[in-house]
Amino acid sequence: MPSIPAFCLRPRDLRRGAVLTMAFLAAVGTGAYTGCWDREERAAVAAVPAGAPTAEGPRETGTADREAVARAVAEAVAEGKSGKKAAQEVVSRSGDRWGTVYDQGEYAAFAEGLDGHWTGVGVWAGRAPDGMIKVDKVQPGSPAARAGLRAGDRLLSVDGHAVTGLAVPDVVALLRGDAGTPVVLNLSRDGADLTETVRREQLKTEPVTVRQRPDGVTVIKVASFTRGSGDRVKAAVKAAPPGEGVVLDLRGNPGGLVTEAVTTASAFLDGGLVATYDVRGDQRVLYAAEGGDTSRPLVALVDGGTMSAAELVAGALQDRGRAVAVGSRTFGKGSVQMPTELPDGSVAELTVGTYRTPAGRSLDGGGITPDVPAGERVEERAVTVLGGLGVGP
Repeated sequence: MPSIPAFCLRPRDLRRGAVLTMAFLAAVGTGAYTGCWDREERAAVAAVPAGAPTAEGPRETGTADREAVARAVAEAVAEGKSGKKAAQEVVSRSGDRWGTVYDQGEYAAFAEGLDGHWTGVGVWAGRAPDGMIKVDKVQPGSPAARAGLRAGDRLLSVDGHAVTGLAVPDVVALLRGDAGTPVVLNLSRDGADLTETVRREQLKTEPVTVRQRPDGVTVIKVASFTRGSGDRVKAAVKAAPPGEGVVLDLRGNPGGLVTEAVTTASAFLDGGLVATYDVRGDQRVLYAAEGGDTSRPLVALVDGGTMSAAELVAGALQDRGRAVAVGSRTFGKGSVQMPTELPDGSVAELTVGTYRTPAGRSLDGGGITPDVPAGERVEERAVTVLGGLGVGP
């Protein structure tokens, strides 16, 4: 999940100033989401005050040197070779497992996804334990759904380009394209190879959905932190029946805009610390806005698909004693990336630091351990927990 102490930049904006991102490994139809901070978030960022929570050093991860990447690109371009490919090779050798490289079009489309709109086929892609690219989820009504793609399918190639071994963002880039153009997908399902040709469409997601249970509990599902999702959560909390509990469902949320994550946390907090982060050793702080609902009983649902900015929210609410976390251990993505424009106009996102919860926990690699483990019937378990907090049946 990327994070940004300024604003989310399109490639043409990168010369105006650096931007930090907390990139997360997920793809919705066409692109991996990135968490980025809008200009308005500057007010929430400050130097870490003396006595701020700290923890033992995080697990080290590789990082690519920006100057080395830029030199490799310049040399490749001078020789008539692909600058993007040269950058990818340097990032790969560095061991930066979250680093990635986009060309201008890919990055613009990537940023477009933060608005909840994109052009693609409607699949969430990820890496399976065996290293292959798998379909994590298929958007209902999408081209992929109409073609019969299923969660669990292994993706072998896109338009003849083998994807095994590629980074997920690179696979996603192959899935992108203009609306109406066809894309040939070669897949494996239960040992059998399948080939499907689908046409890309302009797609959109509803990042926040709200429903009222018969027992009075309000369930707020946040699928991703695209623009406006934080205000939707705040509105849902205000509209919930007085005195009744809320279930904040963050399962399968791959992250998104850090600004929206902080706004979401602010719906349940009255100011105070949400997270700290560092950029090459320079530490900063994210604060919640004042005036959130601090009395309503709250449970946060999490699982292995809860990533990045979603882990930031869950960790803040858990550490602040504001919510009981129910479910299974989260993904563990807590590193910070900074997009940098390269000499050929492509964009490299390189790891520059990590973020921590209010208690000083680094989530990178470890994730969040729920207070109440739950496998099946997680929502029912959440309602039982709310009952123990004074609400529910």
